[in-house]
Amino acid sequence: MVRLWLTTIIMKDIMAWGFLKRLQEGADQLKLEVAKYQNRDFLKACVGCCALIASADGNVDADEKRKTLGFIERNEALKIFDRSDVIQSFNDAVGELEFDFGLGKDGILKNVKKLAGKDSASTVVRLAIAIGGADGDFDDDEKKVAVEIARELGLNPADFELPT
Repeated sequence: MVRLWLTTIIMKDIMAWGFLKRLQEGADQLKLEVAKYQNRDFLKACVGCCALIASADGNVDADEKRKTLGFIERNEALKIFDRSDVIQSFNDAVGELEFDFGLGKDGILKNVKKLAGKDSASTVVRLAIAIGGADGDFDDDEKKVAVEIARELGLNPADFELPT
């Protein structure tokens, strides 16, 4: 009788543990989904700035594309995004710039401005600078774009060793 009672208690504990584990897994998945949507603006701003800075010299080369993807994959806030989403966002931004540079730039800067005043704003500027130097030459056109991005975010370009 004691053995049956003990087996019943153990089985209930195992079933409860399985339920709790499934509950935790569901909560983890939900947290990822929520984080994904909370960071979508950050992803669009980062990728858009990458495209903008990479297009500043009139050419988006493979080094700039690789550097962009590498930075985003290492960034804690953006690791949750699927690599194909990042590539697609980057290609979309480059396509908009190629179709109509002025309208594409306005759209990107509108996305950037959403991050003004947030902790992530300086990350966007640092990313733009890193992408600008990815090909070994952070030229004046790329610096001008980085300055514009910093100003759009309400940040002082001099804090990033950019011309003012």
